[in-house]
Amino acid sequence: MILLHATVPIDPGSREDALDEIAELAERSRAEDGVIDYRASTEVGDENVVHFVECYEDEASLGSHTESAHFQSFSASLPEYLDGRPEIPRFDVESASPVEL
Repeated sequence: MILLHATVPIDPGSREDALDEIAELAERSRAEDGVIDYRASTEVGDENVVHFVECYEDEASLGSHTESAHFQSFSASLPEYLDGRPEIPRFDVESASPVEL
């Protein structure tokens, strides 16, 4: 399983347009084969920072996602929304289980 946790700073002047496009990207991405989960949310302390948490079954699923039309469209428009450099760490996970609270 592959997990990505992207932190993306958004220009306040482009925030609404960016969030609309991000919402569409997340919805379409969740429908892809091999996508276990795909979520985007704004940071509590800074509404102009968006966090993406993406979980893929395998490398092929991640590759299919990055080649999808909706991801390519978002990637092309992303530079106009940015207010800094995104950070995108990748985690290769061998197992996962629920946490009991």
